Amino acid sequence: MGRTDNRAETYDGDADIIMLGVGTSGEDLSLQLLDAGLDVVGIEAALVGGTCPYYGCLPSKMMVRSANLLKETDRINGMSGQASASSDWNQVAERVRQLTGGWDDAGGVERFEKRGGRLIHGEGKLTGPRTVSVNGQSFKARKGIVIATGTKPVIPPISGLEQVSYWTTDDVIRLDSLPESIVFLGGGATSCELGQVLARFGVRVTIVEPGDRVLRLEEPEASEKVEKAFADDDITVHKGAKAREVELRGGSIVSKLDGGIELASERLVLATGRKTDLKNLGLESVGLDSSARFIEVDERMRAAEGIWAMGDVTGKAMLTHVALYQSAIIVADILGKEHPPAEYHAIPRVTFTDPEVGAVGFTEGAAREAGLDVVAVTKEIAATFRGILHGSNGGIIKLVADRKTGVLVGATTVGTRGGEILGLLTLAVHARIPITKLRSMIYAFPTFTGGIGEALGAYGRGVTTVLDPGYTGLKELDQLVETLED
Repeated sequence: MGRTDNRAETYDGDADIIMLGVGTSGEDLSLQLLDAGLDVVGIEAALVGGTCPYYGCLPSKMMVRSANLLKETDRINGMSGQASASSDWNQVAERVRQLTGGWDDAGGVERFEKRGGRLIHGEGKLTGPRTVSVNGQSFKARKGIVIATGTKPVIPPISGLEQVSYWTTDDVIRLDSLPESIVFLGGGATSCELGQVLARFGVRVTIVEPGDRVLRLEEPEASEKVEKAFADDDITVHKGAKAREVELRGGSIVSKLDGGIELASERLVLATGRKTDLKNLGLESVGLDSSARFIEVDERMRAAEGIWAMGDVTGKAMLTHVALYQSAIIVADILGKEHPPAEYHAIPRVTFTDPEVGAVGFTEGAAREAGLDVVAVTKEIAATFRGILHGSNGGIIKLVADRKTGVLVGATTVGTRGGEILGLLTLAVHARIPITKLRSMIYAFPTFTGGIGEALGAYGRGVTTVLDPGYTGLKELDQLVETLED
């Protein structure tokens, strides 16, 4: 980790704002406040910019793009000719190194200090109201403190784990050369994305998921489509099994699963989630619970007098775009500007597998568990007009509507450009646009977004039902619309 040192001994002990954690959202908030003329001290224990630009969103999606290009070459066959491609991981690794600056945050530190901020690398700790200590120094905030210290990987209690050289997903991002085989413990978004990337570069990949399906927080139909794609990529998935023990055997790491299954691999990756680490932040000095999982905040992201929190530590969603959304709210609150209060009913999320999974709001199951009476519509993207033309071989659009209010409360898109199609649906859920209004708008034809209109029964109803005999939920949606119009 190429952390850049700072001249902390020259810093004055007071500031308008102390930023405890200068990850993506912490940097964003700090730069905005610096531009507004405030004096900001940023304290960061790791890299300025946080997980996203160095180990998360950005490098992983660069890797996904490279892997998907290889797969696209295969898809030429039978559609427009014959093609083949050879892979070169060195090119991918070099692009990732350039993107991350070799995992050195000198650029982030320079941005911060050029705007007039003071940046200190170290473990900051609250020591009282508006007071933070770091590296033996004490700083006092005139306006307040913002906490955005993020999360760290969960290390599960597996027997023998301390005896093997295991990886987290951070290590996968830094790969210079590829192992022959790898086992991912956990079937969430990150392991699914990275596992598919490595498989397309020739690594023998196995994913172990303790639940009944990968991506178990998404719609079951989404999991089904992704698992089918994994089979096509020769990825082995063990579902309903946990690793109970690991050991070194003959140069391999052997993972022992429930049911007596043993998996031998060159590398083992723990992708079992992330957690906050609040116990060493000194929260008790400002009346907050340091033993809690998350820091409780109100709709203005206030945790206590003169204390704001944002990002993963708030427990709303461990997503960069949620943290940046919260950053804008805090900036407005500090500067005394108007901003709508925080609301989280329409959080979009994308898993960048192939097919891509985009989702917003409730799944059908989660909506029912929340006590909502819903109608669910499911349409195959391969049976939409653009899906047929594109040659889509999988994917769905699933819409979840509340019978009481007549608005969408959730939606999922699985397939080509699933995350991009999600934009219209996120707007619909966020703005609570009535189903009747969504049905009455004109959709560009033939587009993937137009498939939403087809799923809603907005146009081409006679033809679309012929193209997709498995189309479900249209009758129930029609009944809902009739009820709303009465």
